Amino acid sequence: MDTHRRTLRIAVIGAGIAGLTAAIAFRKEGHAVEVFESSALNKEIGAALSLTSNALRALSYLGFNINNLRAGDYRGVMWFDSRGGEGKFAKMHDLRNSFDPPGILCHRSDLHDELKRLAGKDEGAGKPVTINLNCEVASCDPMAGTFTLKNGDVHHADLIIGADGIHSKIRTSVLGYQQTALPSSRAAFRCLVDTAKLQGRAEFDWIRLGEPGPRGVTAQDGSKRYLIIYPCRDDTLVNIVAHYPDLREQDKFDWNALVTKEELVEKFKDFAPQFAGLLALADAPVHLWQIRALPCLPTWIRGRAALAGDAAHATFPTMGQGAGIAIEDAVALACLMPPGTAADEVPARLVAYQTLRKERGEFILTESVEQVTIPAKQGLYSRSQEMQEYIMGHDAVVEAQEYLAAHFSKLEN
Repeated sequence: MDTHRRTLRIAVIGAGIAGLTAAIAFRKEGHAVEVFESSALNKEIGAALSLTSNALRALSYLGFNINNLRAGDYRGVMWFDSRGGEGKFAKMHDLRNSFDPPGILCHRSDLHDELKRLAGKDEGAGKPVTINLNCEVASCDPMAGTFTLKNGDVHHADLIIGADGIHSKIRTSVLGYQQTALPSSRAAFRCLVDTAKLQGRAEFDWIRLGEPGPRGVTAQDGSKRYLIIYPCRDDTLVNIVAHYPDLREQDKFDWNALVTKEELVEKFKDFAPQFAGLLALADAPVHLWQIRALPCLPTWIRGRAALAGDAAHATFPTMGQGAGIAIEDAVALACLMPPGTAADEVPARLVAYQTLRKERGEFILTESVEQVTIPAKQGLYSRSQEMQEYIMGHDAVVEAQEYLAAHFSKLEN
């Protein structure tokens, strides 16, 4: 039998960033890929995000067109005192110098649309990915490689990828118990401002003056309130994330709720006018997100199922790596299953995936939490060149390909 003609049946649960990236990556390897998405809209929730060189490396391997992201440059963070004054720039360091700039800032929907384009385009490697909407998973049997939809339909796959986010159903099947993300007593408002509202208003020049990248504004009263602000979508929108301590009993409230602009303004009314005034310009909708993270899980794999992205390691947004490490997971997993991989080889390849990815994912998860909760570590990522290089200098594709060659090449030959 010609093993190079083998094609795996890949089922990806979830059509977010992790799920679509996995679908594209497995398509590139020549496998048959179906995505099952519980929603009808197949839209990414949220506003904007950052992608640093570790993620851009992986996306470049998949053939994405960076121009379609309509992104802004990200060279570091300019930090301001909430009382006003000059900002202090903390530069990002990517010692590989793989990309210039070393990061970008884009609207989440623009990234999502580019991933959908790559998944569904007719040209390119492999067959276009099939995306099934309104397909909510009710249960999964990782050992059998089957999953059942809420409508009763049963599907079989050689590999089931749980990319179904922080509320993952596949995670419960992999672990054998339900594990939710933990309350944190932190929340964040998320919204956008049309940059047309800023024209001719010098008090908002701080958003663009100086090196490109996010602007951080920190409260000086010990309240751990701060703003993260940056333009996206060809500089037509300004993304705002406003963090503050959430003293509610979080389990009694929606994780993501629509709120009024007035609630946002009230929480930060003591910030200097150039900062508070920007919040007053926020466009609807304004969302209030609970900041939650998973604990480190005992495993990401079981039988023919594997977790990726937030399903495996949902983090705080502290280091801006949630999307990046999800993209890394997806391409690494696919690179471990090149053309010719047989169905009976999948469980061993999943062990390799966990070996390569779990320690790194848990490091970023743990640091994202500790750099908020441990006073001495606050802001460490923006100060530590060593940590930036560990995160941004990573090449998930090369690492997976080298591991494959070292541990599986003899078996394939």
